[in-house]
Amino acid sequence: MLSAPAVIILLAVTAYPIVQAIYFSLFNYRMTDPDNRSFNWGHNYIVILSDPQWWQTLGVTVLITVITVAVELVLGFALALVMINAIRSVRPWVRTVILIPYGIITVVSAFAWKYAFDLPTGFVGTWTGNSDFDWFGHFGSSIVVICLAEIWKTTPFISLLLLSGLAQIPGDMLEAATVDGASWWQRMTKVILPNMKAAILVALLFRTLDAFRVFDSVFVMTSGAQDTATVSFLAYDQSISQLQVGMGSALSVMLFLCVAIICFIFIKGFKVDLGQVRGD
Repeated sequence: MLSAPAVIILLAVTAYPIVQAIYFSLFNYRMTDPDNRSFNWGHNYIVILSDPQWWQTLGVTVLITVITVAVELVLGFALALVMINAIRSVRPWVRTVILIPYGIITVVSAFAWKYAFDLPTGFVGTWTGNSDFDWFGHFGSSIVVICLAEIWKTTPFISLLLLSGLAQIPGDMLEAATVDGASWWQRMTKVILPNMKAAILVALLFRTLDAFRVFDSVFVMTSGAQDTATVSFLAYDQSISQLQVGMGSALSVMLFLCVAIICFIFIKGFKVDLGQVRGD
């Protein structure tokens, strides 16, 4: 009974749009010709799975997700160690500085990185001594800039989640390992990481789901040019640019299914009790 209001709100703002998207995905439906909407028995999904563009955008999405999440996990863990080991008097300032990028709106961050690397306004080319290189004129360099923007923006989020995991490691356990002569690497691999398994799962899961839905940076920097379109951008292009509501809804459902599969793999693969994150 106590959770009923929250459940109702969640159903209203999430479940209904999902069901509506599934419903529209079963129709041949264009906003420019709404009167000719027709039920096509899932033909949109057949078209998607047989289209090379879907597999291209899926590959780009997976590439960006793997690169950004892997780098963010390493950097986030390093920043978490810095924050928890900082001198007590400066610890609040260190945490504030580290978390500043996460407080910036993603679109604003994407525009800042675009201006930094773009030919007319960019200063990165001057720093690297190659001011004529078009970073957004090639697939590889475009992906590099997109990944850098995502890593800079969301690494603080990973570090914040991992910091909560570090804070829950019993201090007497670390002291006992130190007294027993364990090296820094042994304390890390035998004490710290095993006790942070639940926190690492939450950080990886949340960030992977967010990275897989990447849209803002691609939209601002390349608009899908140089084969950099992601699944979210493709769904946007079909729904908003081309007004193909049926096809765009089918792409959104496919994205939802991919996210659900990722959740299943992560939770089953880690085999941890998520109650550990709450300290249960």
